[in-house]
Amino acid sequence: PHPEYHHIKKENIGLIEVMGLAVLPARLKTEMEVLKDAMVNGNDIEADERIAKHKEWAERIIAENEITEENCAEILRQEIGKVFTAILEQCGVFERSEKGKEQFIRFAATV
Repeated sequence: PHPEYHHIKKENIGLIEVMGLAVLPARLKTEMEVLKDAMVNGNDIEADERIAKHKEWAERIIAENEITEENCAEILRQEIGKVFTAILEQCGVFERSEKGKEQFIRFAATV
């Protein structure tokens, strides 16, 4: 994954993930529990070394959502899904552009 997503996943993407099953690092479960608590209670995210790396991401989420105890875990789950989707989009053999589309069509014509 590109560096902007390393706070969620920096490990390589495998075939299972390319097929759509997110294999996320075990550390993320604890980090999201701590982050949820910080977001709900207005705690300083940067002050906790376990979640400091999520600060910019969390601030964007807070700015875009009304965070409550009841909805925070689900919002975080959805946002992790968005990051995972972006990571998968970066894994493509062909760029997601007109040039990449043309290259893919040329490749597909040869098989």
